[in-house]
Amino acid sequence: MSGNRYPLIAKEGWLSVALAALVAMLVFHFVGALWSIPLWIFAGVVLLLFRDPDREVPSTPLGVVSPCDGEVGSVETLHDPYLDREAIRVSVTMNPYGVFSTRSPVEGRIIEVVQAKVDAASLPQGVWIKTDEDDDLVVAMYRGPLHNSPRCYVRYGDRVGQGQRCGFIHLGSVVETYLPPNCRVMVKAGDHVRGGTDLMAMLVHK
Repeated sequence: MSGNRYPLIAKEGWLSVALAALVAMLVFHFVGALWSIPLWIFAGVVLLLFRDPDREVPSTPLGVVSPCDGEVGSVETLHDPYLDREAIRVSVTMNPYGVFSTRSPVEGRIIEVVQAKVDAASLPQGVWIKTDEDDDLVVAMYRGPLHNSPRCYVRYGDRVGQGQRCGFIHLGSVVETYLPPNCRVMVKAGDHVRGGTDLMAMLVHK
């Protein structure tokens, strides 16, 4: 996960957008405007797929924001396969035509990139984040529809901010967040959320 911001277009799409626009311009110049129209449309679609808008992160210190854009698939209490504890898992399915950037749900420090202790072959690696209040969260990103691996830009010891851009999954996938069992969940299955902006839960401290 990385804190870099990109103007409108995710860095993963810079080359694709540039090539699509260049081909459209060359056809426009050497062949004609009419022939270039489909290529300009294609360039617009590529630009849309790689858009990376800035987000207004809510000023909620104990809030947990969605790590991505998409629809909440499930909210359930279960055994956390990464930290070997009880946890609340919020699963978000990304829109295949949406924004593909992923973001840190909380402010904190990366403790470890962890592998599931059970069913390791079927579960992706997770990123273990510890907040300043000692809450432990794990964010796990699944492979995309083309079996492409998610890009994760954080490493052990990195400090991340709430809503900070942290990775990318081309064409989207499923992102799971494992929360402390005593947190107050604010979403339900079927809700649509925006990464870095919409609150999924509140961490509880007495």
